Amino acid sequence: MLIEPGTIVAVEPDGLWVETIQRSTCGSCAAQKGCGQSLLAKLAGHSSYLWVSLAGRDADEYRIGDEIQLGVPEAVVANGSLIVYFTPLLSMLAATIVAHYAHAGEGVTALAAIAGLIAGGGLVRWHAFKHRHDSRLQPVLVDDRQVVQLV
Repeated sequence: MLIEPGTIVAVEPDGLWVETIQRSTCGSCAAQKGCGQSLLAKLAGHSSYLWVSLAGRDADEYRIGDEIQLGVPEAVVANGSLIVYFTPLLSMLAATIVAHYAHAGEGVTALAAIAGLIAGGGLVRWHAFKHRHDSRLQPVLVDDRQVVQLV
């Protein structure tokens, strides 16, 4: 499981809103200028927030500004990366091959490649939308506080 630190920005009865990119640590990170997350956070002007289920924990134990640990299974990161990077690439190659074997000109083949790339991005977006509520793909709260068992 990959562990990511986060800061609580809102507390709800059944979950927490967490900011995961902490700009205060960006300056001390070894990657610095090579980090895509830091660059995107600076360009967007705001951080992104995650909703994390409390999974039976008491919401009163958490306060805005608390530092927490989130866990994401390695398989989720690896499979997600494969889907995000390879789906557009493979659809672009497929569209290019189809255009080539249809004896299209270079311009049409290039347009087919762009269309395939966009279609692959659409497939990734559809996949993300379809699986957005899948609990196996969501980050989990990792801490030493007791989980309340409801009987």
